[in-house]
Formats: sequence, structure tokens, C-alpha cells
Amino acid sequence: MDTVFDDIANALREPRQDVWRPVRAFALDMAGKLFLGLAVGLGVGIGMAIAG
Repeated sequence: MDTVFDDIANALREPRQDVWRPVRAFALDMAGKLFLGLAVGLGVGIGMAIAG
């Protein structure tokens, strides 16, 4: 039982590093750029359709 509590204490003292953080940041950045490009493209397309 002591080893279980030692493991819990070590985990609370030294949280493990999130190795997927850079990948998530890159994926969120690319998704944001994709949706921004889509929104701008739709805006230009609708604007040109209205202008005739």
C-alpha cells in the first residue's frame, strides 16, 4: 500500500508533461487558418455575386 501512496505523491509533485501539446497547437492553428480562409473566400464570392 505504501508504494501506491508513494506513486500518487510523486505524480502530484511532478506532473507528467503533455507530449501532444505542440501537435494540438499546430492542428488548432491550421484549422483556424482553414476556416478563416473559407470565411474570406465565401465573403468575397458573395460580395462579387451581389455586385453582379
